[in-house]
Amino acid sequence: MPSIHYLSDDKEVEVSNNSTILETSLRVGIQHAHACGGYARCSTCRVLILDGLENCLPRNTAEQRLAKRLHFSPEIRLACQTQLTDDVKLRRLVLDAEDIELTSQIKPGATADSVGLEREVAILFSDIRGFTTFSEHNLPYDVVHVLNRYFHDMGQVIHQNGGYIDNYMGDGIMALFGVHDPHEATLRAVKSGVEMLKALDQLNPYIETVYKTRFEIGVGIHYGEVVVGTIGAANRKRETAIGDAVNVASRIESANKEVGTNLLVSEDAYQQVKELTQIGKTASITLKGKSGEYMLYEITGMDTNFELEPVESAAAVDTSSESEKPSPRNILKELLIAIGAALLGAFLVGFITQLTSGNVFVILTFIIMGFIGAPLLIWGLLR
Repeated sequence: MPSIHYLSDDKEVEVSNNSTILETSLRVGIQHAHACGGYARCSTCRVLILDGLENCLPRNTAEQRLAKRLHFSPEIRLACQTQLTDDVKLRRLVLDAEDIELTSQIKPGATADSVGLEREVAILFSDIRGFTTFSEHNLPYDVVHVLNRYFHDMGQVIHQNGGYIDNYMGDGIMALFGVHDPHEATLRAVKSGVEMLKALDQLNPYIETVYKTRFEIGVGIHYGEVVVGTIGAANRKRETAIGDAVNVASRIESANKEVGTNLLVSEDAYQQVKELTQIGKTASITLKGKSGEYMLYEITGMDTNFELEPVESAAAVDTSSESEKPSPRNILKELLIAIGAALLGAFLVGFITQLTSGNVFVILTFIIMGFIGAPLLIWGLLR
């Protein structure tokens, strides 16, 4: 018979015929969370298969549906649905009441959150040079206004190239490419960097006219592995990327000051785009907080004889998926219209057919229906 080695519990137990992982846990007294009762309606029984994934039977329909919704990687399985053909080693991922609160999908208003995925992505950092000095010499309104104008123009470039802005840090931008569609991620990031510099050239005459100064930015791009997950307190969660590759991209952006450039990319990024880009300076330097030398390449332009395939940005995907969900306001509107129309229809039909019957009680009932139905229908149409 198959056996399960529970890493955190330091137990190894045999699995009875056709038993799920959850059934096995409960049989031997392991306090295995299962908020929905084991019906694949939540994810609190989730486990991480550390060894022996090939010995787990394929996901059934119920598990597959939830795994797709929550973006589970293959090694994360629902214990309430998973059966085994041979030995596995695993770790329970939900261990206490606070874990259940964070991961339960059956709470009112719960949303599908990524549990953390490893992804290779292109990361772009940008920063306005000398913006602190600008802020000190201008009114708060002007600082906020020009920064929003700048973010708007840069954001359009990033989104048009299939990326999305992960974070704003003062006057800095962190953008990700390839989280949801890895195709040509680095090329899209580099194209964004080149076009951001062009967009700034178009914006600078306005800034110079109004504020008597010009902006200059530094852009750094790196390609590497990160962990992507939905992070934050319950009411402020957002998808973000964490990992050393993020730090490297940030340091590359800062290196523009040392090298005297505006757009630098790492060796990993350059190797993917070198056939379609023009380079200026190259530099082998030590990045702050990192050991060893990093070869960096200045991108001065791109081959104009190529076109990127259209890609829907992550922001657009998220927005459209939310818009498909009926809001409570729309549900109430449709309900008022339906009830009002039904009552008004009953009044019209009933009043006319019963008018000659002489039954005052029945006629009065239909009149009341009309008096209730008409305002409800009008209210629903006007909401």
